[in-house]
Amino acid sequence: MTEHTGGAHRLAITVATRYLDADSAPANERYAFAYTIHIRNDGTVPARLLGRHWVITDAAGDVREVDGEGVVGQQPWLRPGEEYTYTSGAVLPTPIGTMAGSYRMLADDGTRFEAPIPPFTLCVPHSLH
Repeated sequence: MTEHTGGAHRLAITVATRYLDADSAPANERYAFAYTIHIRNDGTVPARLLGRHWVITDAAGDVREVDGEGVVGQQPWLRPGEEYTYTSGAVLPTPIGTMAGSYRMLADDGTRFEAPIPPFTLCVPHSLH
């Protein structure tokens, strides 16, 4: 999935997920997932990723929100056309869930903006028909 924000402050965000069988324990309601996010600055102004906000929903409808500084301990600065990719993870008590959120950004022109992260599914293989 790809999400674009608009104008001078434009990011393209792509997400890929995978189930981590070796880190999961379904008998204990522990399902581990990795997600890789690729960010590209498609705008005309350099910008720094200051923080993130996640909304994580499991199959039971329980919602957890996570706020934090940067991503994986970094606050990448992206010039127009530059890209940044990172991988992180989430653990759910159900075999299916969703994540969505946003990045808090600060452009070099002083503009603060939110870059939406498109909703994506975390799913144990063969759980959906």
